[in-house]
Amino acid sequence: MQTASRTIGFPNMLEEEGEKRAFLPDFIHSMAEMGFQVVLEKGYGEKLGFGFMDYRAGRSSIREGSRPEAFSQDIALILRSPHIEDFELIGKNTCLMAMLHYPTHPLRRELLKSRGIQAISLDSIRDDFGTRLVENMRAVGWNGLEAAFNEFEKEYDDLVRPDGRAWRVTVLGTGMVGRQVVDAATKFGRRDRNSRHMKANGEGVVVSALGRNITFQKGRVRQFLEGTDVLVDSTQRDDPSRPIITNDQLADLHKDAIIVDLSVDPYTLDADPPVVKGIEGIPQGNLDQYVFEMDDPKWDEIVPDAIPSENRRKAITCYSWPGIHPLDCMRRYGQQLRPLLRVLYRKDYEALSQSERFFERALHRAKLDTFLESTGAL
Repeated sequence: MQTASRTIGFPNMLEEEGEKRAFLPDFIHSMAEMGFQVVLEKGYGEKLGFGFMDYRAGRSSIREGSRPEAFSQDIALILRSPHIEDFELIGKNTCLMAMLHYPTHPLRRELLKSRGIQAISLDSIRDDFGTRLVENMRAVGWNGLEAAFNEFEKEYDDLVRPDGRAWRVTVLGTGMVGRQVVDAATKFGRRDRNSRHMKANGEGVVVSALGRNITFQKGRVRQFLEGTDVLVDSTQRDDPSRPIITNDQLADLHKDAIIVDLSVDPYTLDADPPVVKGIEGIPQGNLDQYVFEMDDPKWDEIVPDAIPSENRRKAITCYSWPGIHPLDCMRRYGQQLRPLLRVLYRKDYEALSQSERFFERALHRAKLDTFLESTGAL
């Protein structure tokens, strides 16, 4: 039975101070134009400089409400996953849409299942060939490499090295993020910076991209690590309980090398099986702090005691890389989500199926029920 979902709520993300992202006014206007009754949590978009009147823009179908109201509409759309206490606010018939990362967040997955929450994970919305439809992989790759070379540029004008050696970047993983990293690395994370480097007759960047047929061979990996200036993790692991690079391998990096963590898988040691980072022993950063010096005391606060972290290099790691440039990020997500919300205006969670319609099939793949069924956990 098909039931129209005609209300949509937008709760605030109660994250670190540097997390400023909210959907932009033009996206909210498009929801009203589709026919949705829209509820924005009070204060929505203020960190980006928008007020409620920017969102309302004379549309009576857009109103402010409380946090519980925003979470109890037919659809609750929030970019990053709600906190544990927010799950209690989600309405019985509400469909939660967020970046839920089912494979690497088993405890969150179990909480959703135990509470009977209808969920669609934005990062699991894929086309018929497995390509993500809601993504900003370019921002992940480029923002991470921009941050890394920002650090080197503090020491080297125009990134010209006195030893005349080209910069060396080693990328772990060659998927959607890895491909963006290769492009970004060859341009120092910013095209204008690359132009300055070339005008200064710099030696450029050499990039090595390592797939699984290399990363499982420690001896071969060591040959790359010894000359690496920037080590980038852009992997998507089949087994997130095992690191790609162990902490003892980090000793092969020279002391001034920088590690860039783009996979940003968490440490969830109490899950079964546990989840660890792809590069063992590095901290988890966020938009408030994503650069960690080797002697940063937060290293010991963030990395679990059970994880080896003796070998340290400057680490650049952020849970939400696209949030570095929030307006560009949310403009992209809004464009990607519009056709998907048109489907959800016509059909509710239970009615989504493997139909002949492209976007409905993609949404069906991203349902929590679909994921649980595929893993035999339903």
